Amino acid sequence: MSDLRRKRTLDRGRRRQRARYRVRKKLRGSQERPRLAVHKSRRHIYAQLIDDRSGNTLAFASSLESDLRGALEGSTGSCKAAQAVGQALAERAREKGFRAVIFDRGGFLYHGRIQALADSAREGGLEF
Repeated sequence: MSDLRRKRTLDRGRRRQRARYRVRKKLRGSQERPRLAVHKSRRHIYAQLIDDRSGNTLAFASSLESDLRGALEGSTGSCKAAQAVGQALAERAREKGFRAVIFDRGGFLYHGRIQALADSAREGGLEF
């Protein structure tokens, strides 16, 4: 890997981390309205509901789960996978009695897989 390419990759990571911190200092999840935190890698997408006051994860879903993987037929890094994760998280949140959440995009642009997850969570009954 060339030095220029390595520097560009580091800059992208730093830029995302700065955006993440900038967004996070404005958002705080609570027991009544938890934070829906999203993370994505090239192959998978992860979402969880977090109560920031106690530091507990209240519900989670990811494209790594076997029941979601079977339905996706191997395409765990796609918008279809993000929609399935959003639906699964919304269902689990409703089972635990959560309707309203605060959406935390984690420094990622609200586009593509992040937007697909958010839209499917809204369709599943979460309000944000």
